[in-house]
Amino acid sequence: MPRITPTNPLKLLKLLEKTGFQASEAKGLHAILMNKNRNRIVVPAHAGKQIKPGLVRAIIREAGITRKNSSNS
Repeated sequence: MPRITPTNPLKLLKLLEKTGFQASEAKGLHAILMNKNRNRIVVPAHAGKQIKPGLVRAIIREAGITRKNSSNS
C-alpha cells in the first residue's frame, strides 16, 4: 500500500463528502462534517498548510473508510 503523504485539506474534504459525510458547520479554521449515523469528523482547513500523514490516517480511520477504498478516488 502506498505511503500517506501530506494532503491538501480540500482534497480530504472532497474524499469524505464522496463517502457520505456532509459539512454541518465550520468553526474558525476547522470544517466539521457529519454522516447519516451522526459520526462527526473535524478537519483542520488552515490556508496554505497541508495535513500531516498521521492526522490523515487518524481521520480516515475515524471515518470508517479503508485506505484501499480512499486511494481509488
